[in-house]
Amino acid sequence: MSNRLAIATVSKVLNFSCVDGPGNRLVIFLQGCNFQCKNCHNPHTIGICDNCGDCVKHCPTGALSMAEDGKGKAQVRWNAEACTHCDTCLAVCPRQSNPKTRQYSIDEMLAMVRKNSLFISGVTVTGGEATLQLNFIIQLFTAIKSAADLKHLSCMIDSNGSLSETGWQKVLPVLDGAMIDLKAWQQETHLWLTGREHHRVFQSIRLLRQHQKLHEVRLLYIPTVTDFQTEVDDVSRYLSALPEETRIRLNAFQHHGVTGEALDWPTCRREELEAFAAQLEQRGVRHIVLPTVVVGN
Repeated sequence: MSNRLAIATVSKVLNFSCVDGPGNRLVIFLQGCNFQCKNCHNPHTIGICDNCGDCVKHCPTGALSMAEDGKGKAQVRWNAEACTHCDTCLAVCPRQSNPKTRQYSIDEMLAMVRKNSLFISGVTVTGGEATLQLNFIIQLFTAIKSAADLKHLSCMIDSNGSLSETGWQKVLPVLDGAMIDLKAWQQETHLWLTGREHHRVFQSIRLLRQHQKLHEVRLLYIPTVTDFQTEVDDVSRYLSALPEETRIRLNAFQHHGVTGEALDWPTCRREELEAFAAQLEQRGVRHIVLPTVVVGN
């Protein structure tokens, strides 16, 4: 009997990605997030389905239904074959959740990794916020590192940085690197934008730096909204002090996927992002990475 008991709620799996860590990667999107970002591009990954059933009656193809689980509790069931991915269910969900999730055991996920292992250089776990399901990540990465046919794969986490130092210490032995989102510079801006303070984010960056596990720091540039522009001197001093091998990825805010007031915010044009990158470089920031394509430009 397998001793790998963790089960993860997974929103989706990408068999191939070249933007979620170094090389070609299998990317696992875990459901659930502890931030409530106003600018979230995947708001349906924030909540966990409570099986209220509101989405079932709105599904135009009947891909959603209610059925009892083994304990007699009603659950939303998703028929992938009948689904056309119109995303009506995501639009009507009162919890910003996704009924089209799947439960994966460690062995089931390992089977998927093995199926793709000849075509990828590693595995990245993201979200939502991946570290909310830390036990699954630790068990999965441990299994990969201990398997003769998989141990060549690098194991990485894409995170909002909210994990405690104790949590990071648990996963560090099987972690090759992490990508951390720095949502805002000032505490007030971060709290307004995400609903959470950002002291944990800076703690995470510091700890990962100390252990040579900080692969990338990501900044989302939202013109007139984020405070990176007005705090460019302080931001530059902070970023330029990070290890030279740490990538600084700048992303441009767009309206794709966002809801609510963020739809009224200005999108970021390529020239604005390039101008911001130039300001950082002039102040000593190295290894800046820009998106290949800025949608809407």
